[in-house]
Amino acid sequence: MNGIVDELGIALHGIWRRRWLALATAWALALLGWIGIAMIPNMFGSHARIVVDINDVLPDQAGSISDPRQRLDNIRQTMTSARNLAQVATVSGMVPATADPATLGSAVGQLQRAITVKPLEDKLFDITVTMGDGGRSDAQNADLAPKVIQAMITVLRDEQARGGTEAAEQGLKFLDAQLTEKQQQLRNVEVQRSQFEARNLGMIGGASATQRIESARSELSGIETQLATAQSALAAISSQLATTPATISTPGIGSIGGGVARQQLSSAQAELSAMKARGLTDQHPDVIALKGQIEALKQQAARENTTSGGSSTTNPAYSQLAAMRAERQATVSALSARRAHLNATIGSILTRQISQPGLEAEYNRINQDYTVLKADYDRLLAKREQVRLRGEVSLNADAVQVDVLDPPARPTAPSSPNRPLLLIGTLIGALGAGTALAFLLSQLFTTYATTERLEKSSGMPVIGSVNEVKSPTVRAEQKRKIKQFAGGVAGLFLCTALLLAWTMMKSGVGA
Repeated sequence: MNGIVDELGIALHGIWRRRWLALATAWALALLGWIGIAMIPNMFGSHARIVVDINDVLPDQAGSISDPRQRLDNIRQTMTSARNLAQVATVSGMVPATADPATLGSAVGQLQRAITVKPLEDKLFDITVTMGDGGRSDAQNADLAPKVIQAMITVLRDEQARGGTEAAEQGLKFLDAQLTEKQQQLRNVEVQRSQFEARNLGMIGGASATQRIESARSELSGIETQLATAQSALAAISSQLATTPATISTPGIGSIGGGVARQQLSSAQAELSAMKARGLTDQHPDVIALKGQIEALKQQAARENTTSGGSSTTNPAYSQLAAMRAERQATVSALSARRAHLNATIGSILTRQISQPGLEAEYNRINQDYTVLKADYDRLLAKREQVRLRGEVSLNADAVQVDVLDPPARPTAPSSPNRPLLLIGTLIGALGAGTALAFLLSQLFTTYATTERLEKSSGMPVIGSVNEVKSPTVRAEQKRKIKQFAGGVAGLFLCTALLLAWTMMKSGVGA
């Protein structure tokens, strides 16, 4: 422990012997530091908090650019882009609107160093602007900081509105080009299909071969049933017509009394024909009874005197049955013709499948290409309409709404540098540097402050030491030098205190 104390005492003694060099070094470094601090321009900072709200009036179906987080990040990058900052520089009055590119570029670089955009949370941003150009006064820098923030907000609103419209226009141009290409492809496929149909007329249809065969067979089954029913009805009406007389006798005027049996016979026969037309068979009781009555009337009519004269007329029942038979014959003929056509169609399709197996596949491929292209065209057309609506919404509504929570304020004091701290740090650093220099020289140019140090360094025993005897004049001179040294050190602290006071007085900025 005593050794450490001795070494410390020796070090302090060496520094003390070179105290004037240490003091001069401290003064020189302090002066340089104070001059450097004075040359540092005051930085005036202003900040604002804004909320960026994205109004998705029309949601994007594709999901490409509609991610809110991605859009917010793009907005943050847009605010500090060189293009936007060039507009901010002119809007805020930092440079005139007619500034040359070099001046404008310098202003943009200064703004990029002065602006900080920090996202606090979703949709909330903190904008900080620190201005400290030495070419402007403190008042001008203080006025410029909030103007820059306000200009950033204005340019952001204009840029988003204009960007939405430009994006919609670019999207429409791209989609129009795609639609034009799809239209041309559709026309080519339509021409190809028309040419294919013309070359293979009557051999292809809208549906596949299997579907057409199944449809024809299903219709043929129904035609067979209808034809059987029509043929049965025709046979029945033909049977009825065969048993019905084509004409009937009409008595003359002079034989009214004698022709009653014939008249009753004619009426009975007409009634029988009507019953058969209704579908009654010969075994029906009414038909059997009427036939018996007809036989009796025939015997009575045979005994009547026919000399009075009469005439033969067309039987109405026969005419009606003949018309019904003609109608049913026409129905049977039509159904037979349709059955023959369906059989021919089925045979033709089967024959074509055997002879040209790839024809149907080629036609189906052309139709499939057309269907795919038509679906793509309809999708692009719907997307174009959506983009067009987005463009109209961007003109009539705020796609991105910017609200200012904390508006920027004009700073009343510089935000940096912290001159009091720098002044105190300069003083401490200067004193430390002077002391360090004195210590370093004391180590380089070694002296022996004690007999033990001399004995240890020389390796020889030291017999004794002689104390320095100082005269009163020497002591007075040493006291005077000590006072001067203390005054020099005090001068450092006094100058630092004066500079601190001056800095505090000048910390504010006038209007």
